[in-house]
Amino acid sequence: MFEVTVAHEELEAEPAREPHAYQALVREIGEDGAGEVREVFWKETCARLQLFRTLALAQHHAKIAREAHSLKSAAGTFGYVRLAALALRLEKSAEKLGDGEFRDLLDLMDAAYAAARALEPQA
Repeated sequence: MFEVTVAHEELEAEPAREPHAYQALVREIGEDGAGEVREVFWKETCARLQLFRTLALAQHHAKIAREAHSLKSAAGTFGYVRLAALALRLEKSAEKLGDGEFRDLLDLMDAAYAAARALEPQA
Protein backbone atom coordinates (compact mmCIF):
# COMPACT_ATOMS: atom_id res chain seq x y z
CA MET A 1 0.00 0.00 0.00
CA PHE A 2 2.89 2.35 0.68
CA GLU A 3 3.96 2.36 -2.97
CA VAL A 4 0.53 3.49 -4.18
CA THR A 5 0.26 6.12 -1.43
CA VAL A 6 3.64 7.54 -2.35
CA ALA A 7 2.65 7.51 -6.01
CA HIS A 8 -0.51 9.47 -5.23
CA GLU A 9 1.38 12.11 -3.24
CA GLU A 10 4.10 12.40 -5.87
CA LEU A 11 1.61 12.60 -8.70
CA GLU A 12 -0.42 15.37 -7.11
CA ALA A 13 2.47 17.62 -8.08
CA GLU A 14 2.38 16.35 -11.68
CA PRO A 15 0.16 18.28 -14.03
CA ALA A 16 -2.72 16.32 -15.49
CA ARG A 17 -1.64 17.55 -18.92
CA GLU A 18 1.40 19.14 -20.46
CA PRO A 19 -0.23 22.03 -22.33
CA HIS A 20 1.94 22.04 -25.47
CA ALA A 21 1.97 18.32 -26.29
CA TYR A 22 -1.15 18.36 -28.43
CA GLN A 23 0.08 21.34 -30.45
CA ALA A 24 3.33 19.50 -31.13
CA LEU A 25 1.30 16.58 -32.46
CA VAL A 26 -0.74 18.95 -34.64
CA ARG A 27 2.48 20.33 -36.12
CA GLU A 28 3.61 16.79 -36.94
CA ILE A 29 0.43 15.28 -38.41
CA GLY A 30 -2.01 18.17 -38.85
CA GLU A 31 -5.15 19.22 -37.00
CA ASP A 32 -7.44 16.60 -38.56
CA GLY A 33 -5.03 13.74 -37.95
CA ALA A 34 -4.32 14.82 -34.38
CA GLY A 35 -8.02 15.12 -33.64
CA GLU A 36 -8.73 11.66 -35.03
CA VAL A 37 -5.87 10.10 -33.11
CA ARG A 38 -7.00 11.83 -29.92
CA GLU A 39 -10.53 10.44 -30.31
CA VAL A 40 -9.09 6.95 -30.71
CA PHE A 41 -6.98 7.55 -27.60
CA TRP A 42 -10.04 8.46 -25.51
CA LYS A 43 -11.98 5.41 -26.66
CA GLU A 44 -9.08 2.99 -26.23
CA THR A 45 -8.12 4.42 -22.86
CA CYS A 46 -11.66 4.13 -21.55
CA ALA A 47 -11.81 0.53 -22.75
CA ARG A 48 -8.38 -0.23 -21.30
CA LEU A 49 -9.31 1.18 -17.89
CA GLN A 50 -12.45 -0.95 -17.91
CA LEU A 51 -10.44 -4.01 -18.98
CA PHE A 52 -8.06 -3.62 -16.04
CA ARG A 53 -11.03 -3.94 -13.68
CA THR A 54 -12.08 -7.26 -15.24
CA LEU A 55 -8.67 -8.94 -15.05
CA ALA A 56 -7.54 -10.95 -12.05
CA LEU A 57 -4.12 -9.61 -11.18
CA ALA A 58 -2.62 -12.98 -10.21
CA GLN A 59 -3.57 -14.62 -13.52
CA HIS A 60 -3.05 -11.68 -15.86
CA HIS A 61 -0.14 -9.60 -14.56
CA ALA A 62 1.72 -9.91 -17.90
CA LYS A 63 -1.31 -8.72 -19.89
CA ILE A 64 -1.89 -5.92 -17.38
CA ALA A 65 1.74 -4.82 -17.74
CA ARG A 66 1.48 -4.85 -21.57
CA GLU A 67 -1.74 -2.85 -21.52
CA ALA A 68 -0.24 -0.41 -19.02
CA HIS A 69 2.78 0.01 -21.31
CA SER A 70 0.51 0.87 -24.24
CA LEU A 71 -1.48 3.29 -22.10
CA LYS A 72 1.72 4.95 -20.86
CA SER A 73 2.93 5.51 -24.40
CA ALA A 74 -0.38 6.85 -25.67
CA ALA A 75 -0.92 9.13 -22.68
CA GLY A 76 2.61 10.46 -23.07
CA THR A 77 2.01 11.27 -26.73
CA PHE A 78 -0.81 13.61 -25.74
CA GLY A 79 0.99 15.01 -22.72
CA TYR A 80 -1.22 13.43 -20.07
CA VAL A 81 1.64 13.33 -17.60
CA ARG A 82 -0.21 12.05 -14.54
CA LEU A 83 -1.95 9.24 -16.41
CA ALA A 84 1.30 8.22 -18.12
CA ALA A 85 3.15 8.14 -14.79
CA LEU A 86 0.48 5.97 -13.20
CA ALA A 87 0.48 3.62 -16.18
CA LEU A 88 4.27 3.35 -15.89
CA ARG A 89 3.92 2.49 -12.21
CA LEU A 90 1.41 -0.23 -13.07
CA GLU A 91 3.59 -1.56 -15.88
CA LYS A 92 6.64 -1.83 -13.61
CA SER A 93 4.87 -3.21 -10.55
CA ALA A 94 2.10 -5.48 -11.88
CA GLU A 95 3.85 -8.64 -10.67
CA LYS A 96 4.47 -7.23 -7.19
CA LEU A 97 1.16 -5.53 -6.39
CA GLY A 98 -1.42 -6.99 -4.08
CA ASP A 99 -5.08 -6.87 -5.07
CA GLY A 100 -5.80 -3.88 -2.85
CA GLU A 101 -2.84 -1.93 -4.19
CA PHE A 102 -3.89 -2.80 -7.73
CA ARG A 103 -7.42 -1.49 -7.13
CA ASP A 104 -6.06 1.66 -5.48
CA LEU A 105 -3.81 2.28 -8.47
CA LEU A 106 -6.73 1.77 -10.85
CA ASP A 107 -8.73 4.32 -8.86
CA LEU A 108 -5.88 6.82 -9.28
CA MET A 109 -5.71 6.05 -12.99
CA ASP A 110 -9.47 6.60 -13.35
CA ALA A 111 -9.11 9.95 -11.58
CA ALA A 112 -6.18 10.94 -13.82
CA TYR A 113 -8.21 10.00 -16.90
CA ALA A 114 -11.14 12.09 -15.68
CA ALA A 115 -8.83 15.04 -14.97
CA ALA A 116 -7.31 14.78 -18.45
CA ARG A 117 -10.76 14.65 -20.07
CA ALA A 118 -11.87 17.66 -18.08
CA LEU A 119 -9.00 19.69 -19.50
CA GLU A 120 -9.97 18.98 -23.10
CA PRO A 121 -11.92 21.79 -24.71
CA GLN A 122 -13.62 19.40 -27.18
CA ALA A 123 -13.84 16.36 -24.88
